[in-house]
Amino acid sequence: MLAAILVVFVIGYLAIVLEHPLHLDKTVPALIMGATCWALLAVGFNNGWLSAVDGHDHVYNVLGEHGGDEAHHGFTGALLHHLGKTAEILVFLIGAMTIVEIIDLHRGFEILKGWVKTKNRTQLLWIIGILAFILSAIIDNLTATIVLVTLLRKILSDKEERIWYVSLAVIAANAGGAWSPIGDVTTTMLWIGKQVTTTGLIKWLVLPSLVCFIVPFIFASFKKEFRGNIVVNAEEDEEATNLLSSKTMLYLGLGMIVFVPFFKTLTHLPPYIGMMFSLGVVWLVSEYIHPEEDFSEERKHLYSPHVALSRIEMSSILFFLGILMAVAAIETVVVDGVGALRYAAQGLTDAVPNQDVVVMLLGVGSAIIDNVPLVAASMGMYDLASYPQDSKLWHFIAYCAGTGGSMLIIGSAAGVAAMGMEKIDFIWYLRKITWLAAVGFVAGALVFLAMYSIWGV
Repeated sequence: MLAAILVVFVIGYLAIVLEHPLHLDKTVPALIMGATCWALLAVGFNNGWLSAVDGHDHVYNVLGEHGGDEAHHGFTGALLHHLGKTAEILVFLIGAMTIVEIIDLHRGFEILKGWVKTKNRTQLLWIIGILAFILSAIIDNLTATIVLVTLLRKILSDKEERIWYVSLAVIAANAGGAWSPIGDVTTTMLWIGKQVTTTGLIKWLVLPSLVCFIVPFIFASFKKEFRGNIVVNAEEDEEATNLLSSKTMLYLGLGMIVFVPFFKTLTHLPPYIGMMFSLGVVWLVSEYIHPEEDFSEERKHLYSPHVALSRIEMSSILFFLGILMAVAAIETVVVDGVGALRYAAQGLTDAVPNQDVVVMLLGVGSAIIDNVPLVAASMGMYDLASYPQDSKLWHFIAYCAGTGGSMLIIGSAAGVAAMGMEKIDFIWYLRKITWLAAVGFVAGALVFLAMYSIWGV
């Protein structure tokens, strides 16, 4: 039955990769794949053909000693556990995307556009990269990517030209998120699990992450796509900034997103709760603010958050749901007493005795599958007794999992968001961008290993 689940996953993954040749939205195979994997898992479990493991490492089998209702409750608990973890990401994503769309309704990003004075393509590339690297560490790589894609839409009207900048922004955002405990979901997992501390991440990962961002951008600067000048429509710019609410909604929206980690620190609640609060505040202000001089009730609907909600990319939300739940199904199947993903990770360790190489392979794997379950598997594979807080292992996992996903467009939350918003083709990204991300990933990893060989203990 595990083989059947893996076959479904591979077929679904290929359908996602071949989205454009098949003329099929990637959300369709992702949803079918996620549901089918769990259906096969349920059939196998209910007939006693396989066992399931929940989020607390409890193994259940209907034919085992604790079968019957207890086993079924355990299976249901495992499903709800994975759905809950996935829903946390989706609710956070919906909240962030809605705030961004509300800001855009009030033309707030025109203010940021006004800050980008250059018309030189190379200078624009570096400005976008620096913004992505810094913003992702503050408001997470996913939200930073959403903000920058929206900003680039204001600057570059040609989609074929824009997706180059968006793709490089994904690399910079993932690099920036790797050294911050709130910059990426995997670093947040390690932070909450007490494998790393904020100071430890910053101390050991800022420089490697910076190299991971800078090296691909140096190579990209010599490509013809980033040479010459861009064309800006000055009349459109002047009209677009003519809203009274633009600055207020920009500063409020970004400020409330930045407030989320502070909310988490104060309350110790998950980030999506803070994002719900932030969205509520931005929504409240948008209901009463006057965007225009002669603002009338008849024009209020033009700036309604309901319009913002209708503009968010729900298909990418559902795509994320399908692919994460499919991975969760594989993680739930028991092989030799542990989940299949953890079993694979242990097998990888046995096959490759060099731990640094294993962690780098996990980084490559995070681009193919998803960094969240791989980090979860690594957290279960290595314990704090053997590898205490802020050990080299945990920092290297944080770096590799955070930046390795840039090598494929579906390898990170930032990439998935960019793919959904700009309809970036998987094969195009693989041909044009993957090598740049890989060079940066390896360069940063080598810097990290060199740092530890000199100053590590």
